[in-house]
Amino acid sequence: MPSQEDQGQVSQPKLSVEQLSTIKVMVIDDSNTIRRSAEIFLKSSGCEVILAEDGFDALAKISNEHPDIIFVDIMMPRLDGYQTCSLIKRNARYKSTPVIMLSSKDGLFDRARGRMVGSDQYLTKPFTQETLIDAVQTYAAISRTNQQKAD
Repeated sequence: MPSQEDQGQVSQPKLSVEQLSTIKVMVIDDSNTIRRSAEIFLKSSGCEVILAEDGFDALAKISNEHPDIIFVDIMMPRLDGYQTCSLIKRNARYKSTPVIMLSSKDGLFDRARGRMVGSDQYLTKPFTQETLIDAVQTYAAISRTNQQKAD
């Protein structure tokens, strides 16, 4: 079974702890417990956090908030994580925004399906503060570089 580090992370420079305070992270999950846990972990590291209960809620907030990185649960009502990720990645403005899938499923099919819809990484639940912050440090640096190129 691949470790958390082997789950699609790109070898890129990471942001420092000081730079995390400039990062806006969206967490999309229908579980209040997961949303609040992620919010606590991310805010304690200095990130700004936007919460969404499902894909529809998230899509409305993304256009207003412009997050640097998005964590999305796979199993959600109405619009699941795969559909949400696909819609985000199809939008020219947000296609370079890193999207990290969150799931309790750890199967090869689930990971492959996540890649097919454009996810940048796949983290299994329960996640730790360390794995969340590591993903933010890695992908937010990429997101900032892509945003600067787009602007």
